[in-house]
Amino acid sequence: MRAPFVLLLTCFLSLLPLSAQISPAQRDTLSAQQKQWLAHSFRRPQRRGWTFVHLQGTPQQIGFQHGYWLAPEIDDELKMFRVAMPHETKKSWEFLRDAAQNMLLPHIEPQYRQELEGIVEGARARGVEADLDDIIVLNAMEALPGYYVPWYNRQHDQKTPGALQAPPNCSAFVATGSFTKDGKIVMGHNNWTDYYAGERWNVIFDIVPSTGYRIFMDGYPGVITSDDDFGVNSAGLMVTETTISLFRGWDPNGIPEFVRSRKAMQYASSIGQYVRIMVKGDNGGYANDWLIGDRKTNEIARLELGLKHYRVWRTKDGMLVGANYPQDPAVIRDEIHGYHPDDVLFSPNARRARWMELEKEYKGKIDVKVAEKMEADDYDVVMQGKHPGLHTLVGHGDLDSDGQPLWKVPPFDPMGTVQAKVIDSTLAGKLAFIAAYGAPDGISFHAAVFLQKHPEFDWQKGFLKDMIAQPWTEFSAAH
Repeated sequence: MRAPFVLLLTCFLSLLPLSAQISPAQRDTLSAQQKQWLAHSFRRPQRRGWTFVHLQGTPQQIGFQHGYWLAPEIDDELKMFRVAMPHETKKSWEFLRDAAQNMLLPHIEPQYRQELEGIVEGARARGVEADLDDIIVLNAMEALPGYYVPWYNRQHDQKTPGALQAPPNCSAFVATGSFTKDGKIVMGHNNWTDYYAGERWNVIFDIVPSTGYRIFMDGYPGVITSDDDFGVNSAGLMVTETTISLFRGWDPNGIPEFVRSRKAMQYASSIGQYVRIMVKGDNGGYANDWLIGDRKTNEIARLELGLKHYRVWRTKDGMLVGANYPQDPAVIRDEIHGYHPDDVLFSPNARRARWMELEKEYKGKIDVKVAEKMEADDYDVVMQGKHPGLHTLVGHGDLDSDGQPLWKVPPFDPMGTVQAKVIDSTLAGKLAFIAAYGAPDGISFHAAVFLQKHPEFDWQKGFLKDMIAQPWTEFSAAH
């Protein structure tokens, strides 16, 4: 088996970008077992901003493959987050590691602990200095800063930094029945986040686990779930989400969101199963409106999952959307702080209004091409015209002179849409989707130019990078 493995590995190594090259010394330190694990996986050269990795096997094997092939990216992210998270949370990296070890780890079931440990082992085989606590913090990059730290501060009568709260992420929709061109499901999503983090959200994962369904999703190096979340499994379940703005809630005894969302993608074959996995053990972290489609039944759903409350809307003829606004009255009453549904200047409400306009305009015409247009839409309902900023479905905080006071987002904050994906039932059937790295409206971000104009964000120097908009590109699972 050794000769075929060496030939296969040598072939793939020659195709890797320089940043991902593996030295002969690193290869020589691998055990025979580790070499066997890698033989069932690979990394493709970056294509239009995206890096494709195929992972296959047991949790430990998948984790090792993940950590090994994406080691340079994991190293880069950890160096960035060791600066960014303490800056934003006013808590040390050790504080976050302690939360990972003593609060999150006890609620991570064995198969996912093994996968996380495998990531550590694989990354270390490439010389990355990281341990299990570091990788858990990376997996909880949304939940710890925006949910746990504010909860912790309230419990200990400590002041929370003004901008630290549930993150304002994403614009998404799912449609079916009379709303789509062929009567089947179409789904779209664009990912809003801080540019320094989102520029690195560029992996296409093709995961074939030893148990459960095959998963095809976008994702973040070192993270076991999609986390923004967009993917399809071999049972025909299509999933995405948007965060719930201004949400407050945390249960230190609950199951981390990154575990529940990964488990749901891996084991759910129906909307009902997906909902049950997400709800069981909910810890309140990374509270989202989940949009789900089942290509077997042509049914779609929206799961608004708080901590105290959740609600599910289901239909076989409709369009369900997300733009960071809550919809369930119980969630709004008990778990949201400061939300006013009639405030059109608040980004989620402006984007919700735009979704309603597009729903009327495209009813009966929605396909993947229309989905691409909608996810790249930069019409501002407040200014009544095309004006890229924080009121538009594709977000550009760096171009917005007003910011978002409710989110504590200042003017010209380098945050907004960092990539986008669309899928329909046909693509889902072959484990494929269409993705665009960078803002899908074609507007690129140049870090040096931006920082020269806005020195108030100089703390991001060294890890804020250019984000060059790329065209829509189809990706499919390896066969």
